[in-house]
Amino acid sequence: MSEPTLHFVVCADPLPGQAQSETIPAMPAVTHRMAYWQWGRADSAHVIVCVHGLSRQGRDFDVLAQALCDAAGVLSGGDVRVICPDVVGRGQSDWLPDPSGYQVPSYAADMLALIAQLHLEAPITTLDWVGTSMGGLIGIVVAGQPGLPLPVPVRRLVLNDVGPVIQWQAVQRIGSYLGNTGRFATVQEAAHVMWAISSSFGPHTPAQWLELSRHMVKPLAGDAAQAVTLHYDPAIALPFKALTDALAQAGEAMLWHLYDHITAQVLLTRGAVSDLLSPATALAMTQRGPKATLVEFAGVGHAPTLIAPEQTRAVTRWLLV
Repeated sequence: MSEPTLHFVVCADPLPGQAQSETIPAMPAVTHRMAYWQWGRADSAHVIVCVHGLSRQGRDFDVLAQALCDAAGVLSGGDVRVICPDVVGRGQSDWLPDPSGYQVPSYAADMLALIAQLHLEAPITTLDWVGTSMGGLIGIVVAGQPGLPLPVPVRRLVLNDVGPVIQWQAVQRIGSYLGNTGRFATVQEAAHVMWAISSSFGPHTPAQWLELSRHMVKPLAGDAAQAVTLHYDPAIALPFKALTDALAQAGEAMLWHLYDHITAQVLLTRGAVSDLLSPATALAMTQRGPKATLVEFAGVGHAPTLIAPEQTRAVTRWLLV
């Protein structure tokens, strides 16, 4: 497998209080850097943005990005530029001084800055989006507002195990571990601990899980034993844990409104035993708005990692055929 190149885009910090009140907040002058990993041809006019889940990072998409690059010439007779950002507060990106900015509207604003920079570097004529969990919610915000300053509208949107309604028990489950970044003597030890809370991702070989885990940790600053810790800012948990069932239900109406305004073709991938995206919500998403095409993966919960051959094949064919 080839390796991606690491790049950065400068984004404006959200103003305090704006992230909760605006779909995409206005931006002040204080800035942060968002990292992104680039695969494929740097000048390709076909850009596929892949955005990870809540506590993950852009290298989650290594297998899918490689598959997209390999398949582009075969399936579509062209090339692609696959962009996998580390959402702010994760991976190689900066941490925000104000944790209230760790919310979907602020992340969507960062993605607009990223896409604008990509378009300046090489004009975009085709824009697709793959979003896992939180990355899918960001995709709904970006694709569901036709007036946003995008170079072209989102053409195809893959929502990986997420929709406008998020089951409250899944929120509680994720909140039970989010923010506990820990201390681990080795990457392997970290991998064991992460598997205990991530086994719903479905079957993985030990080698696959270790590779996923390798990008999920960083050296623990000042630790003489060279231990590692999870890569993200523990403060990303603060807005998440402030969420109540009532607030979550209030947000559903806005998300459905955005979903119903999506003009992109939508592929909805769902773990067949997901506790976050219910069968009822998935069915509703196939019947309203963009009327998503639904594909379910047996033996997988929340969320498919898009590593298994049947998962990568479903996404690459949707985006490239």
